[in-house]
Order: sequence, then structure tokens, then C-alpha cells
Amino acid sequence: MPATSPEQLHSLLAAAFNGRDVEAFLDLYEPEAALVVPPEGLTVRGTAAIRAAIEPVFAAGPAFQNRIVGKLETDDLALAHIRWSSRVGSGGDTVEESGRGTVVSRRQADGSWRIVLDIPVSPE
Repeated sequence: MPATSPEQLHSLLAAAFNGRDVEAFLDLYEPEAALVVPPEGLTVRGTAAIRAAIEPVFAAGPAFQNRIVGKLETDDLALAHIRWSSRVGSGGDTVEESGRGTVVSRRQADGSWRIVLDIPVSPE
């Protein structure tokens, strides 16, 4: 399902995470998008590299939430500041994380929105 707005893009990201749907997640990125992979901070570019970076995360089955806390939009570009939280595991083995991220998205020729640049853990 394509995103019809920058806001919907982030709702679809959370749905893909929570549904462990790698294909739906990748469909939200432009083919040559760049993603900074936490915690190492390695930058990966392109669908194949993003897939390789996120598959282990999806395999862990995180519960994920996000919300836009700031947005700047003009013409066909949007810059969004995101607050997110995730939980992996259950009981005493649960790991909870939270942070803020920065995402640049672009309106496509068909009117949908896709991510161009994604920094899930922005510097403080």
C-alpha cells in the first residue's frame, strides 16, 4: 500500500515493523534510498542493502511505535522528526529502546510518498 502523505508513510512503517513484513517496509523506500543502521551507524544504500540490514531486526520481532513530532514540507519533499519506541522479547528478556529519528521523504510521480534518507537514531 503506497503512502499518500508523509504522515501515512510513518504509520505504514510501524505497520510493516509490527507485521514483520519486509516487503512492505522496503516498498516505503525509494530504490536508491540511504538508511543509517543503528547501533553501528553504518550507512547502507539501495533496496538490497536495506533488506540485508533490516532482516535481522525483523526476525527479532520488535513491537514498534512512532510519531511525528515535527515536520517541514515544501513542494515534493518532507523532513520529519520522529519519536519512536520498540520492545523486543518478553518477560525478563525484554529489551526496550526509544529515540528520535530524522526522515526525508519525496512525493513520487504517482503522488505516493517514499523515503529518500532515514536516520533512525538522530544525534542529540
